[in-house]
Amino acid sequence: MAGKVAIVTGASSGIGLGLTKTLVERGYSVVGTSRGATKSGALSASSRLALVDGDVGEASTARRVVDAALSRFGRVDLLVNNAGTFISKPFTDYTAEDYATLLSTNVAGFFHMTQAVLKQMVGQESGHVVNIGTSLARQPMAGVPGALAILTKGGIEAATRALAIEYAPHGVRVNTVAAGAIDTPMHTPDKHGFLETMSPANRVGTVPEVVDAVLYLDSAGFVSGEILHVDGGAHAGKW
Repeated sequence: MAGKVAIVTGASSGIGLGLTKTLVERGYSVVGTSRGATKSGALSASSRLALVDGDVGEASTARRVVDAALSRFGRVDLLVNNAGTFISKPFTDYTAEDYATLLSTNVAGFFHMTQAVLKQMVGQESGHVVNIGTSLARQPMAGVPGALAILTKGGIEAATRALAIEYAPHGVRVNTVAAGAIDTPMHTPDKHGFLETMSPANRVGTVPEVVDAVLYLDSAGFVSGEILHVDGGAHAGKW
């Protein structure tokens, strides 16, 4: 996998940060983007890491990120749509602001970035898109109301299968990692006790475990349209 070029959204914290660092360590050249990619201090630009600030919900960000990848590294082999948000509340309590936030980051971000990258990958006749989703799209839980957020992530799972079929003739694969509760800054330590109950494994997942799933998918050249669950078995049903 050394020599590949990757784009990672939401790169300055959590799963995106862990993935960006690991990809660079594995020999990839990476463009990492987030609202504060150059200001957070989590990452430092280098000969194999370019940083681009921007909101993934805006089409202009996708254009600037792809332009950076092409000008610096000449191609795009992997896109990881990691940037996302999850707002949990009873359905009737969601506000118009919640709706706009979820659609902007989870749906518009996926649309703009994936569309821009696919145009490049079709020209290359190769490439791979990995989306980071949630296992709640397959197995909702009574204690975690989040239907509006799940609507956005479930739609991306459906799009994963559709795009895998549409772009297979062009040598492009599309997959999703459906994550359970993962130990990231999104979850404060006082919530970990509850989060552990969200998996039959009775623990919270780790960032490296999600990173391993992405690396597996990127190395598995005959796997496309797959929803790979990293949730300790939570998606399998009631326990």
